[in-house]
Amino acid sequence: MNGSAPRPVGDDPTRPDPASDPFSRARRGERALLLIPLRQADDAEVETAEFSELARSAGAEVVATVTARVQRPHPATYVGEGKVEEVAALREAAGADLVLVDHPLSPVQERNLERLCKCRVLDRTGLILDIFAQRARSFEGKLQVELAQLRHMATRLVRGWTHLERQRGGSIGLRGPGETQLETDRRLLAERVKILRRRLAQVQVQRSQSRRARSRGELPTVALVGYTNAGKSTLFNRLTGAGVYAADQLFATLDPTLRRIEGLSCGPLLLADTVGFIRELPHEVVAAFRSTLAEAREADLLLHVVDAADPEHPERIRQVDAVLEEIGAGDLPRVLVMNKVDSIGQPARSDAVDGGGQPRVWLSAATGQGIDLLRDALAGHFAALRTRYEVFLPHQAAALRAALFRRHAVESEQATEAGWLLTTRLGAAELGRLQGEQAPAGLRVRALPD
Repeated sequence: MNGSAPRPVGDDPTRPDPASDPFSRARRGERALLLIPLRQADDAEVETAEFSELARSAGAEVVATVTARVQRPHPATYVGEGKVEEVAALREAAGADLVLVDHPLSPVQERNLERLCKCRVLDRTGLILDIFAQRARSFEGKLQVELAQLRHMATRLVRGWTHLERQRGGSIGLRGPGETQLETDRRLLAERVKILRRRLAQVQVQRSQSRRARSRGELPTVALVGYTNAGKSTLFNRLTGAGVYAADQLFATLDPTLRRIEGLSCGPLLLADTVGFIRELPHEVVAAFRSTLAEAREADLLLHVVDAADPEHPERIRQVDAVLEEIGAGDLPRVLVMNKVDSIGQPARSDAVDGGGQPRVWLSAATGQGIDLLRDALAGHFAALRTRYEVFLPHQAAALRAALFRRHAVESEQATEAGWLLTTRLGAAELGRLQGEQAPAGLRVRALPD
């Protein structure tokens, strides 16, 4: 749905000509001029590089870049009048048909910039939403992206179209209170948002059921999180042998994927690949993708993947931590995975604990260097959470006995006439499930000293 596109109105002379009007949504600009507002001059190189990559990820050809020092945002155009004139002149000289602004803009600022630059203007939020719209593949992902786009569009329905403000009604046979076309667009948009929310609620119920089923399967879940393009999907494929799409681009994958990790001394684990984070991730995206990010929020352990070759990686770590706090995952245990050591000429290694209390593993997901160190760290983490218990299982609990062996939780076993006496290592959640409502009659559990 495009709530702000002009509707056919016959030979209405006020209707813009799509072939000549610079605001026409039928024309999708691909030659882009980048406008990058800066708080500090030394941020120019890093922010320009990232925003240029965002533009290319959306399919734009960057033909010019303008930076602007902004200490106090201009209420009408965000940047000053002189800078707007510079951008307009450079846009025309470079032949750009789209201006991308590396900052969220208010609807008024966006509309004023479009009028002065005589082309479409898209802010950082709109650009990221456009990339998400291109990359979403699953039914849930497409619903989430559309909902985020409609929320963003709700405040931008005017867009300079004067015909949207005319009254319907006022002519013979149609007299009455009428309704402006803009009000109609807003009403239709609100109805579409309600439909999307209902559909997403149904999908979220299905996801919750899947998570409960995985919980009954007694497999701990590990979630990959990190800044976009840090190498999460490549690491996911390396650990699980899956064929998830991975590319050297921002937001290469959006939809969460789950696979088992086999061959660990602690037993199999479930690994979840999630959407990447980015500086100033739009709130519309965080809100829309909350169900997807629940895979991170409800995980037993987070693997925070960091691009060790990025000179700004300490700041990237802080930005990801901020998003984790926002989605309610700030207190979860995590391992820092310093990826791409092959790019910085460092050997793979494992650091026990750094100053922040988080273990670090230095590796290369692309070459496989250091993957065994990460597997050992995963096994060690979950093994350390287990306590030794003596468990007696009656013969009718054969299925439960088999599940304990599958989890690699059994250290030794002794068969008796009444059942099996097992020496096990169990985590708190495993123990709770063992002693839950489905516990067989005759089950006995006794803690053992380490």
